[in-house]
Amino acid sequence: MQIKTKLTISLLSAFLAISCSKKEMQYEDPLITNRDTTIVPGDDFFRYANGGWFKKHPIPSSESSNGIFRTIGDTINAQIKDICEKSAANEDAVKGSNEQKIGDFYASGMDTLTIEKVGLKPLAATMSKIDAIKDVPTLMNTIGYLHTLGANPAFTFGVGQDDKNSSKNALFFVQGGLGLGQQEYYFNTDAETVKIRTEYVKHIQAIMELTGEEPTKAKNAAATIMKLETDLAKNCRKLEALRDPIKNYNKMTLAQFKATSPSIAWESVLPQLGIAKADTVIVGQPEFYKGLEKVVTSYAIEDWKTYLKWDLVNSYASYLNKAIEKQNFYFYSTVMNGVKEQKPRWKRIVEQTDGSLGELIGQVYVADYLPKGSKEKLLEIGNNIRDVYAERIKKLDWMSDETKKKALFKLSKIVMKVGYPDKWKDLSSVTVNRNTYCANVMAVNKWSYEDMVKRYGKPVDRTEWGMFPQTYNAYYNPSNNEICVPACNILVPGFEGRMPDDAILYGIIGGSTFGHEITHGFDDQGSQYDDKGNLNDWWTAEDKAKFNQKTKAIVAQFNKFEPLKGKFVNGEATQGENIADLGGVVMGFEAFKKTNQYKNKEKISGLSPEQRYFLAYGYAWMVQAKDEYLARQIMSDLHSPAKFRIIGPLMNIPEFYKAFNVKPGNKMYLPEKDRIVIW
Repeated sequence: MQIKTKLTISLLSAFLAISCSKKEMQYEDPLITNRDTTIVPGDDFFRYANGGWFKKHPIPSSESSNGIFRTIGDTINAQIKDICEKSAANEDAVKGSNEQKIGDFYASGMDTLTIEKVGLKPLAATMSKIDAIKDVPTLMNTIGYLHTLGANPAFTFGVGQDDKNSSKNALFFVQGGLGLGQQEYYFNTDAETVKIRTEYVKHIQAIMELTGEEPTKAKNAAATIMKLETDLAKNCRKLEALRDPIKNYNKMTLAQFKATSPSIAWESVLPQLGIAKADTVIVGQPEFYKGLEKVVTSYAIEDWKTYLKWDLVNSYASYLNKAIEKQNFYFYSTVMNGVKEQKPRWKRIVEQTDGSLGELIGQVYVADYLPKGSKEKLLEIGNNIRDVYAERIKKLDWMSDETKKKALFKLSKIVMKVGYPDKWKDLSSVTVNRNTYCANVMAVNKWSYEDMVKRYGKPVDRTEWGMFPQTYNAYYNPSNNEICVPACNILVPGFEGRMPDDAILYGIIGGSTFGHEITHGFDDQGSQYDDKGNLNDWWTAEDKAKFNQKTKAIVAQFNKFEPLKGKFVNGEATQGENIADLGGVVMGFEAFKKTNQYKNKEKISGLSPEQRYFLAYGYAWMVQAKDEYLARQIMSDLHSPAKFRIIGPLMNIPEFYKAFNVKPGNKMYLPEKDRIVIW
């Protein structure tokens, strides 16, 4: 998966009809104005391509980063705000209609007086349920119930496609229950992580005091919670270990699962999770559940109650009164990401309304902001990328004909979900009103959970989307052998009202989006799934060994990158994204070579087609981030920092060397024998 955003809504019209002659209007070319020409391209192409923009646009105090994502995000947020405000202003909206739900949800989030007045009341009934726990069976049943509300205590549970039988939905139990998210936060010994742990305990204490605990009890509670979470973390796998789909696939009968944690009556917990009956489960990390057995039985019930209350408040802190919301922001945004002040409230509520009711907002977005034909244009680019991918596979010198045949077949079967879905999810059962913001969020969370668990026992719906059309992002789903590219990926800042040249279209939309996502089907993880989306080894042993050598090379290359002093990219954890970035920029360039702009050697703003293409790819990852955000990304993200998503792939591409005269002595120079070619 990638995270980005691209054109501006009005550009979509340009794809169909709009064109402006140079005589009518003069435009700035962002590929020119974004540059910092004091930087040598072959030393740091990230800064060369984007440094001019960074100098003019420092990171706002309310953000952890700034760049193309934020620019496009602001455009989309403004449009969603318009949808929300119009919906909220319509007092005659039919009860139960999309407009009523959007308007009331947004209005309830903006109603800070009511939020302060109700305080913790939306959580009161659930708190009472936690207080009623008396033994391990009621503890585990309550934990199961809390999962249905959107909390995530003790472990992680979900319903999804069986990796070895993608036509069926299965039950998944994986590691979880950590307020800091990743195992590494509990054990790494560098100064920054130690500080985060110290601040985390203080944060828990502050939240407990804000919920009514007196200071001494709150301090003791924070210490207990940290100790319990640390014991859970001892049994968690590290980030890079979670990338192995085979090792994380452990199918068990219910009896076998119970044997990992005999004190837990999973047959009673499952109904609380919304599963009436099950015969098998897929356990991601069996050792975690063996460890959970010890944690469940070694901690007093009162300690578990304390942890569960914390987990519930932590899950809903952003939707509660100002004091709790502010404290939550301080730790998770300021301490962990370096953000000094909150975004304006309207922006926070717009983003949450979109996150909760994005399926409803998407319908308005498509109808009111997206001209017809955008889906077709995106598909055109995507199909061109797939065509050149096939050509590249046929010419590979390291792969046998037998494996090539299977790779080409898988490529031909990749489903492209582009623009917006043909059918929308039914949220008619969700009740939203203007009474309580937190209760509205909880209602949608419960609906989302129920929508997930009802799939168990039913055939997989392969038409379902995992993103909204207004989400600037994209993904590859190996179990469906599909890519999804939402409509707003057509956006490119600076080209409002006019069509970008092909170098930009293929550098951003072609390379960093379609090429990237298709390559995920052939990265270290995706390559283990066949054309039907099943874990199934379709490689010859010799070809697999050659492929693994190439992936090891890209791991080694990225392990050398140092975003912060003493902190290096985790090449093992990020290898899938790094492989996809390299494949994407190569495929985008191959498709661009078929355009008239490239064939005619057409110069624009004094830049050759090749230079424009690589600058466009640099524009796709124009993101500068605060040190705290980078430190967290290095530890917990499967994506490399933006700088290395640019320079890492380009260091391996001969056409880049030629376009910018990269020579020995330049910092990005690699001898030809060390350059990596995979796809």
